[in-house]
Amino acid sequence: MSGGPAVRVSIESTCEKQVQEVALDGTETYVPPLSMSQNLAKLAQRIDFSQGSDSEEEAIEGEPRDREWTKPEPEEEEGTVKFQPSLWPWDSVRNNLRSALTEMCVLHDVLSVVKEKKYMALDPVSQDPTAGKTPQVFQLISKKKSLGTAAQLLLKGAEKLSKSVAENQENRRQRDFNSELLRLRSQWKLRKVGDKILGDLSYRSAGSLFPHHGTFEVLKNTDIDLDKKLPEDYCPLDVQIPSDLDGSAYIKKQAPDIGDLGTVALFRRPPKTKAGTQQWHVKLEAAQNVLLCKEIFAQLSREAVQIKSQIPHIVVKNQIISQPFPGLQLSISLCHSTGEKKTHRASPEKPKPDDHLYVLEHNLHQMMREFHKQQLSSVVMPHPASAPFGHKRMRLAGPMAYDKAEIFSLQHNEGLLEKIIKQAKHIFLRSRTARTIDSLASRIEDPQIQAHWSNINDVYESSVKVLITSQGYEQICKSIQLQLNIGVEQIRVVHRDGRVVTLSHQEQELQDFLLSQMSQHQVHAVQQLAKVMGWHVLSFSNHVGLGPVESIGNASAVTVASPNGEYAISVRNGPESGCKVLVQFPRSQTKELPKSDVIQDAKWSHLRGPSKEVHWSRMEGRNFVYKMELLMAALTPCP
Repeated sequence: MSGGPAVRVSIESTCEKQVQEVALDGTETYVPPLSMSQNLAKLAQRIDFSQGSDSEEEAIEGEPRDREWTKPEPEEEEGTVKFQPSLWPWDSVRNNLRSALTEMCVLHDVLSVVKEKKYMALDPVSQDPTAGKTPQVFQLISKKKSLGTAAQLLLKGAEKLSKSVAENQENRRQRDFNSELLRLRSQWKLRKVGDKILGDLSYRSAGSLFPHHGTFEVLKNTDIDLDKKLPEDYCPLDVQIPSDLDGSAYIKKQAPDIGDLGTVALFRRPPKTKAGTQQWHVKLEAAQNVLLCKEIFAQLSREAVQIKSQIPHIVVKNQIISQPFPGLQLSISLCHSTGEKKTHRASPEKPKPDDHLYVLEHNLHQMMREFHKQQLSSVVMPHPASAPFGHKRMRLAGPMAYDKAEIFSLQHNEGLLEKIIKQAKHIFLRSRTARTIDSLASRIEDPQIQAHWSNINDVYESSVKVLITSQGYEQICKSIQLQLNIGVEQIRVVHRDGRVVTLSHQEQELQDFLLSQMSQHQVHAVQQLAKVMGWHVLSFSNHVGLGPVESIGNASAVTVASPNGEYAISVRNGPESGCKVLVQFPRSQTKELPKSDVIQDAKWSHLRGPSKEVHWSRMEGRNFVYKMELLMAALTPCP
C-alpha cells in the first residue's frame, strides 16, 4: 500500500447538536448546548426524595414513579430544559412541611447548645473599669467638636446656596435688563456709540429744526443690594437725561380780560401713569415734553420778532406779550421747574381742573406737526419736469395772470404765533358772546332768551342758535330765531328769513342788537296772538318813524282790531323806551266827545273814538303776552 497512490477518506463527525432550523439557502441553525446550571437542574429532576422512607406503600407507589421517570421524554430529546411538574396535589404541602421540620431541628440544636454547657461555654468579655467613667469635661469637649464640625458643614452649605442665589439673581437681572432694553428700543430711538447706549428725544425725524441734541443715555441700575429683597418698583434699567431737560415744563397763556378762559396752562396736566408703566418711560415723556415746550416757545419768539403788526409783539426772556384786540393783552410764557420745592414756591395754589384747555393743546400739537411736515416737504418736485421749482400754484401764476396781491397771498404762510393769536381772538370773542347772552338772560325775564351752542365747531369758528320766546307761548311766538357764527374778529348773524348782519368784536354792539331783537319779539308776539284770538291786524312795522328816537335800534309797532271792529289796540315797543299800549273805544261809548256841526249823520257815530293808554304795570299776568291775551279777551264781544 505504500507504493500505491494515496486515497483521501472523508470522515464526518456525528452531529452532537440538534438541528433547530434549516434556512432556504441551506444554512442550519443548531440548538445551543445546556449550561452547567441547566444540566444540574436537569439531573436534579430525576432524584426521588421519597425513596428513603420505610413505608412500604411509598415504595410500592415509588415503583411506577421510577418507571415513569425512566421513560424517555420527548422534550429531553428535543434539547429543551423544563422543570419537573407536580406529580400529585399534596406535593407542595409535603415540601413545605419538610423544610419547616428542617428549620425546627436546627432551632432545637441551637437551643440545646446554648442551654447545656457541655456543648459550648459562653464567657463574658472583661471591660476596662476606667473606660466607663469618662469625665464630663471630655464629654463637653467632644460634643463641642462634633457641633463645630456640623456647624462648619452647615456654613459651607449656606455659603454655596447664597452664591448660587446671587448668581441666579445676577443672571435674572441681566435677563431683565435685556428685556427692558428691548421694550425701550421698541418705543424710543436708540443707537450704540462705543460702549454706551444713547437715545434720541428730539423731533428731528419728524422734520424739527430745533438745535437741541435731545440725547439721553441708557444705564444699568446697580444701586440695589443683592442681599436685600428687591422692591416692587425695581427696574434694572435707568436713563440719564440732560440737566436742561430735567423736571417739568408747560406753556402758560394768560389773558385777564377773557373771563372764563382765565389762565391756560398747556401740557401741565398731571401725567396719568398706567399700571405697569416703568419709571424710565415717565421720565423720558417728561423730558420730551420739556423739549417740545422749548421748541414751541423758540418758534413763537422767532415769529414774534419777524411778524410786522400794527402793535408790535414784545419778547422778554421767557414771555411773549401781544395785543389781539384793543384793551386785551395776551401773554405767552414758558415755565420750567426742575425741583419739587421750586414748583411749590412758584405755584402755591393747586391748578383747577378747568384750568386746562385740551382743545387748545390739541391744536398746538397739530400746528407743530404741520410745521414739521412743511420742513420735510418744503421742496416739491416740478410736474412736468420742465417746470421751475416751487409751489404748484406759483407755477400757475404766469398762465393764470395773477396780480401782486394774489401772488403775495400764495407766498404768505401763517406762522405758529399767528395761528395761536387767531385762536385766542376766537376764544375771546366766543367767551364774550356767551357772557353777553348769559347777562341778558339773567337780567331780563320777559321775554326769555335761550342759547344752544353747537358741539361741533371749527378752530376759528363757532356757532350758537339764539331763541327768543315767551313763557307758555313757545309754540305761538317763535318768530325770532338767530344763528350767530362767531369768527375771529367779527360775528355774523343770520336771521330766520335769511338776512345777514355782521357785528364787530365790541360787546356793546352785540348787546344792543339782542335788545332790539327782544323788543321786536314782543310786537311779533302780539301779531301772532291776534291771529289766534281772531283779531284783525291793521298795521305792522318793525321800524316806526314816529315818536321819540331810540338810542338803541328802532321802535316797532302793531295795531289790531277786534272781530267786530269796535275796539282797536295799538302797541309800540322800543328797546330803550319800553312798551306802550293804547286802546281805542267806539265813539258811541265816549261821552266826553263834543258835538260837531259838521257830522250830522248817525252812521259816523259807529267810528272809533280817541285812544286811551293802558297802565300796563297794573295789569295782571306773568308776562307781556299773557297780559295782552287778557286784554283781548276782555275787549272781545260775547257771541
